[in-house]
Amino acid sequence: MDRIDHLEHLDKHLVDELAQVAREAVRDELRDQTRKQRRTAALYATSGAVALYAGAALALTLGLALAEGLPDWAAALITAAILGALAYALRNMARPGPSRTHPPAGSVGAAGDPEPGGGHHVPVPPVPPVAPGGPAPNMAPPVTPRWDDNDPEGPHHRA
Repeated sequence: MDRIDHLEHLDKHLVDELAQVAREAVRDELRDQTRKQRRTAALYATSGAVALYAGAALALTLGLALAEGLPDWAAALITAAILGALAYALRNMARPGPSRTHPPAGSVGAAGDPEPGGGHHVPVPPVPPVAPGGPAPNMAPPVTPRWDDNDPEGPHHRA
């Protein structure tokens, strides 16, 4: 019996060692991955900062070019308006919406014919049969729930 207890102790010791080795291997792998991700993030941040300065230099160049033929205040105002319009256009391009969804090229149109040139078809929402707020034709009036109905999601009271 003592021999079996000794083997159980060895098994437990082996399992503990294997778990420790596995933890260290996972820890080392995660450390390597995060080191690579930190480097990538730092490069992206540096790239963004350099791009910001490049955009500022471009805006300054535009303003100085406009200042050759216009008063300085007008050149600055025009440059600001151009940058504002560009920012607005970029924001609208980034924002998801129904106008941004396009079916794949060569898709079938509403009439079943493929669109000419494999163009982009913007889906049109269906038109309701009745104006909003008006009664629906051939429809029963909505049923208002009563408190004494046997509704599983309604309030529960004991009589």
